Amino acid sequence: MNMLNVALPKGRLGDKVYELFSKAGYDCPSILDPGRKLIFENEETGVRYFWVKPSDVAIYVERGAADIGVAGKDILLEYEPDVFELLDLKLGKCRMAVAAKKDFHDRHLKTLRVATKFSKIAADYYLSKGRDIDIIHLNGSIELAPILGLSDVIVDIVETGTTLKENNLIVYDTILPISARLVANKSSYQFKSEAIKNLRQKLASLLEETV
Repeated sequence: MNMLNVALPKGRLGDKVYELFSKAGYDCPSILDPGRKLIFENEETGVRYFWVKPSDVAIYVERGAADIGVAGKDILLEYEPDVFELLDLKLGKCRMAVAAKKDFHDRHLKTLRVATKFSKIAADYYLSKGRDIDIIHLNGSIELAPILGLSDVIVDIVETGTTLKENNLIVYDTILPISARLVANKSSYQFKSEAIKNLRQKLASLLEETV
């Protein structure tokens, strides 16, 4: 049987995504077994799932190791993988935002120092505003940068805002909303068109019911 290979993001989001797929008729009971297995398949429903790091999902899909997968809109905008974006799954909702210390005021007198791990998103955002910036690319603990004077502001994902509050930072602007998206490999979309479109339609119908 020609299986549909699905890359799922590890973690809480992945659990929610699998639950949605399962409700849509693409369950795979073995995925719920505790253990170190990474690949799970169900011949009856024609799906083969595997867990990968969230930021790697789009790479697996783009390169064809997975036919479809679920990736955050932040990843799609930052790395621009060559994939088809098929559906907003309305999961993992958060926002990309600009945050800084409470007493910060951008007086536009000098180059703005921006700490972020989303360098492209930050660059595009400030380019649209005509603001001259210096991007400081960091991979973690972004909130430290303005506290220690490394940057003036940060561009990062904000879910609840708790971490910002705990570090006396506030959101100054929202760049865009973020959520999980169903993406497909371009070649797979051509050769496994029917299977992928059927899955997309079932997910879309399920999401409409929950609205």
